[in-house]
Amino acid sequence: MQRTIDFTGWEPSAHYVAWDTVERELQVPLPADYKELCEAFGGGTFCDSFSFLGNMEGAMFNLLVRWRASLPVSRDSEPYQAYTPGGNGFVTWASTEWADQYCWLLDAQRPGEYCILVRGDVGEWCRYEMSTSEFLYRVLADKEFKPFGIAEYDLDPTFQPGRSVHGS
Repeated sequence: MQRTIDFTGWEPSAHYVAWDTVERELQVPLPADYKELCEAFGGGTFCDSFSFLGNMEGAMFNLLVRWRASLPVSRDSEPYQAYTPGGNGFVTWASTEWADQYCWLLDAQRPGEYCILVRGDVGEWCRYEMSTSEFLYRVLADKEFKPFGIAEYDLDPTFQPGRSVHGS
């Protein structure tokens, strides 16, 4: 996580998240390093193109709000399905303006086991065995991280927090 903070020049802020409430609804714990990222960044956009779903009020950058909204319209995405409470499947935690979707594969029967799933704009899935913070850093800063890294585009290494919108 510190490498992402250093890369973006972001001054971490203290975002409170009631993790017990979030995880009770999902019926599975979320990765510890993701929780640290949320508490440091909230939710927002990295490098003007990578949307990180965290814990902002409103729907745009809120993981739970976006997950809930996707449930009625989610369809199976062979070989994976959308996560439902107490089951197994993917939960999206970020995306890019190029339609890449970054997810975890969660299994309520195997809490604490996480892998990163990435679906590109043509629907193919790739699986990565690494932490959320390591994956995020590599996507943002590693020019050799292909095909889903964005560092090769030489975008400004920034973070723009999502705006808190009351009543959404």
